[in-house]
Amino acid sequence: MRFFRLFTYILAGLIGTFASSAQINTDQVIRIGQNALYFEDYMLSIQYFNQAIQAKPYLAQPYFLRAIAKLNLEDYNGAEEDATKAIEINPFLTDAWEVRGVARQNLGKNRLAIEDYTQALEYIPRNRQLMFNRALAYQDIKETDRAAEAFDEVLNYYPGFDNAYLGRARLLMERNDTVAALADIDKALSINKNALNAYIMRADIAINSHRDYQAALDDIDNAIRLQPQMAGLYINRAFLRYNLDSYQGAMADYDFALTLEPLNITALFNRGLLLAEVNDNDRALNDFNRVLELDPDNYRALYNRAMIYRAKGNTESAIADISRVAERFPDFPGAIYMRAELYRERGQLARAEADYKRAKAVAKALKPVSADDAAPAENQAQPADDMQMPEELAAKRFATLLTVDDNASIEEEYNNSAIRGRVQDRRLNIEIEPMMLLSFYSSPTELRRNTYYIREVDDLNATRQLRFVLVVTNDVPSIDENMAGRHFQSIDYYNSHLSTHQPRPIDYIGRALDFITVRDYINAEKDIDRAIAMAPDLAIAYLIRAQARYGRLQLERDAPQPGTDAMTRASLNRKRLADIDADFDEVIRLSPNMAVAYFNKGNILFELEEYALARAAYDKAIELKPDFGEAYYNRGYILLKSGHQTEGIADLSKAGELGIIPAYNLIKRLSR
Repeated sequence: MRFFRLFTYILAGLIGTFASSAQINTDQVIRIGQNALYFEDYMLSIQYFNQAIQAKPYLAQPYFLRAIAKLNLEDYNGAEEDATKAIEINPFLTDAWEVRGVARQNLGKNRLAIEDYTQALEYIPRNRQLMFNRALAYQDIKETDRAAEAFDEVLNYYPGFDNAYLGRARLLMERNDTVAALADIDKALSINKNALNAYIMRADIAINSHRDYQAALDDIDNAIRLQPQMAGLYINRAFLRYNLDSYQGAMADYDFALTLEPLNITALFNRGLLLAEVNDNDRALNDFNRVLELDPDNYRALYNRAMIYRAKGNTESAIADISRVAERFPDFPGAIYMRAELYRERGQLARAEADYKRAKAVAKALKPVSADDAAPAENQAQPADDMQMPEELAAKRFATLLTVDDNASIEEEYNNSAIRGRVQDRRLNIEIEPMMLLSFYSSPTELRRNTYYIREVDDLNATRQLRFVLVVTNDVPSIDENMAGRHFQSIDYYNSHLSTHQPRPIDYIGRALDFITVRDYINAEKDIDRAIAMAPDLAIAYLIRAQARYGRLQLERDAPQPGTDAMTRASLNRKRLADIDADFDEVIRLSPNMAVAYFNKGNILFELEEYALARAAYDKAIELKPDFGEAYYNRGYILLKSGHQTEGIADLSKAGELGIIPAYNLIKRLSR
């Protein structure tokens, strides 16, 4: 399967990596098996790995390589077992964690797969495929916020990764944010003009959101150019051509789809409908017969075959088919009316009269439905949907062309049906957008800008007296060893400078920011206290101290002091928050137009459960910065919490418009 080709890179790097202490014959057996695996001769490769395992069961590599072979043979349980054995022998064999993760995804064990990918990322941080697969797993278990964050993380490090844009677009489509989804799809196509699924997804949006059949047709044409042997694409193009009044083009596409897949039920059904439309009843009947041979309970085919039988004068067969439909859907008046007509044509007037009365009563009892509300969906509707429709609309639904549901059989990395498992949806915890922080690092994304302007920060950068450029963000990335090393060196520089020069506030501020970067909040707070003592009217100093204090508070929450009870910790927590709030008050006093200060104050007040005051702070932040998406989101959250649903949803809608991804998730929940 295409999804598993990601493991071929593993094979390429493993030749010659086995322990030199291994005996030559074992090395040779493994190497031969590895070559067989590379050339996709999986059964043969397993035989070689079996020999290696039998000779030296303490080697991790043959278990790992056998796991890959089993994975490609879709023996996911076996692959998981072998990968687990490899990990037990050598937990530092990173690729084994990845193999087990993919096996578990195929088994529907997505949470365990996420754990495996996370463990592998501990050894090889920022690995593109691991990050991407983990995002897929989050999406498959419907943890959409975490999936969105994971896709954003991948794209932050790999902005040229077209499939990640498509993965995020699929997530956005599930949230009905087609505008953002289209932006990601277009971005993917700007990177890779041969991104098959980009054209398919964009066509889906054109059909379902705009009924723009011509635009959808152009995209499906491109998809067919890239994948000319995929029957589902021709089925969907036939649907588009039919809606663009190209009957012959639609028929040609169904014919070709059936040359590719002679038993494709959707193509057979649709071709039967088109043939019936032009009264080619014999051929239409043949297609419906084939559908019912493959799927005896296909009630759409039964309904339409009954109509063909009636047109051909075979009332007995027509009654048999329509009776099955009427029994399955007793509230579908169209089927009962048709049977009444058939009984009348056969002279069975008593039965006809009984069916007429019944059909009339059923139709009267049904709620009227507008034509717009009951317009046939592009994707296959379940017959049960027709039970609550008036006669003419239900009949139309039973005689509507079907499409292949977004061509899910396409096994691209981001949309492989094989990795879908039956998983239980878990309700996500919704949290407010976090505070804006000063940092030397940020994680901007295509969808959402997350660095903000503060005049004081801009002025500070303009002095060129800091060793790194300072930004404002609420998405500070984790730093790696090299990054941390640079800031420890910077701290050493400040230590030396301060010991030989007259101290200045900027020196303490610079060192404090380095301390914050390496998570030494206590020393950061001490340095900022020194800077404030020297320059008490410096607004940015209070902003930094609030950040240091909040970082320290978070550490205390994660690792509370031993021997302290819950009441003591709660009291300390409130005191810390009050001190941070006081710092933001000082920032506001010294810089009353700083929207970020009001936003951060709102977050602290939220944690203090002062919701009315928090809302007022967000009001001010939005007044100063009308495009402050995070402030809209947080205010919307508070409004909902306070029972103001209409206003809250309006704020969430604005937040989503401004790029705050969780807003759509929360709106969707409220709409259920």
